[in-house]
Amino acid sequence: MEKGKLLYEGKAKKIFETEDSSVLWIEYLDQATALNGARKDEIQGKGLLNNQISSFIFKQLKAMGVESHFIKKISKTEQLVNSLQIVPLEVVIRNVAAGSFSKRLDVKEGTLIDFPILEFYYKEDRLDDPFINEDHMKFLELATEDEIKEIKKVALIVNEALIELFKAIDITLVDFKIEFGRYIDGRILLGDEISPDTCRLWDSKTNQSLDKDIYRKNLGDMVSVYQEVLDRLEQLEK
Repeated sequence: MEKGKLLYEGKAKKIFETEDSSVLWIEYLDQATALNGARKDEIQGKGLLNNQISSFIFKQLKAMGVESHFIKKISKTEQLVNSLQIVPLEVVIRNVAAGSFSKRLDVKEGTLIDFPILEFYYKEDRLDDPFINEDHMKFLELATEDEIKEIKKVALIVNEALIELFKAIDITLVDFKIEFGRYIDGRILLGDEISPDTCRLWDSKTNQSLDKDIYRKNLGDMVSVYQEVLDRLEQLEK
């Protein structure tokens, strides 16, 4: 399969067409952003790590029965995925209070949440990805009631699967963001990526950040932390 025309360049990935209209070619970039893109830096090796981590997690999820757009990793920084019509929603699940949740609701960071809290954000950079509810989604015609129900169901299944996956390598899944899209047969599938860019991960013994907060808060070397996550994940295959 050959890489075709560039279709989209985002903050962390480039998306190319292929000769198969149902398949896209994804290239992960060595770029880190924060504050909705206001801060941007070149981080050598980040794209390679996110591609490997996301590919590994998508394969693990498939083994657990969760379908996604992921087809296969084709190089250190590239993968093939099924083309989806992306639903313009960021779906966030929170298991531990942190980040904007703690600030918005005045809840001490690190407070355990008794049940997974699911949040929706309208994926629109121009509006700074605002928090929305299901009535907003219906009004804006972002998704049907059945699609919203399916997204919520799959998101909670993904949460349980990721909690167990990370628990096995002594990492606490604090919260994470995922996205969904419509496949050509109408099914709602998990899309985008799952990596330390999109998850808040803490070492279960020390509560050390193992995610993008290292960059957001200038806490240290982002690449070495992402490498630590990958190394731990790969231990599961040994």
